[in-house]
Amino acid sequence: MGTSSSYRGPGGGTPLVPSWVDAEASAATVPPGTDAESGEEAALADPMSGADVGVPQPPADPGRFAAPRASLTRFATSGGTDRRSLGRAVSGYVSGAAGGSALAARRLGASRRATAGLLGFLSDVQARGVPAALRALNLEALAGRSVEEIFIGLADFVCPVGGTVDDGIARDAFIETIAQLAAEGISDLATLSTDQMQTVFEIYATHAIEARLCNDIGAKTVAMPASAFAAAAVEAQLRDFIRRGVADALADARAALAALTTRSVLQFVDEVYASAFEILRLMGEAEEGR
Repeated sequence: MGTSSSYRGPGGGTPLVPSWVDAEASAATVPPGTDAESGEEAALADPMSGADVGVPQPPADPGRFAAPRASLTRFATSGGTDRRSLGRAVSGYVSGAAGGSALAARRLGASRRATAGLLGFLSDVQARGVPAALRALNLEALAGRSVEEIFIGLADFVCPVGGTVDDGIARDAFIETIAQLAAEGISDLATLSTDQMQTVFEIYATHAIEARLCNDIGAKTVAMPASAFAAAAVEAQLRDFIRRGVADALADARAALAALTTRSVLQFVDEVYASAFEILRLMGEAEEGR
């Protein structure tokens, strides 16, 4: 539902956070002016190049997705009218199936790195201008191009093609974000504001969380309405629900976004995603209680 990466959901016995999805800030980049061969310790975390770190996790309950899947099916087959089932699906996913808001955020391994890489680039644009930010990535040929062309050029840096579902989610969310830029009024990076940075983050995180949730629950096993119109309405409602949670998390973190640095970007992203999942859990519980 909403992503080309859909599959039947995790198999039985998979850990809450698969080892290949854990994205700790273990890799580093050499600061400007530092010789990469000199052996000096790198000082800045590089979200573009961080590799997954394998951290063994205990097997999780293989049936943990059954309840949120059933709730999402009830919401979908209602054509979007059963809001209690939507709330139960989302809250049950976060608190039960995913193991809580912090672990739910960690499942977004590639998307977290992609978000950090994108925010790092946008922060550089604000600090030094578009040409300098592109030159740092050897993309100076894109200077003067449209914002969509620049983002397409960034794709292989922000979310390189990979072989896992996690990689696919990150890249699909980025493509969906590019498609929405014009509609959100983001047309010129040279005049990029903090509000627009927040909007880009909000769009990307919404698509990433939606795709992760639907892939985890098992999109192909969720019954959808027979009507294409009703199916589109269901998808739109789920996406809007998630975006409201992400927007609230970003509103709470606005001051930190305005003061973002290369050193703090990945921690900032992790905190916002964890906060977004917690807000979504609370929003879901509120829908259940209505």
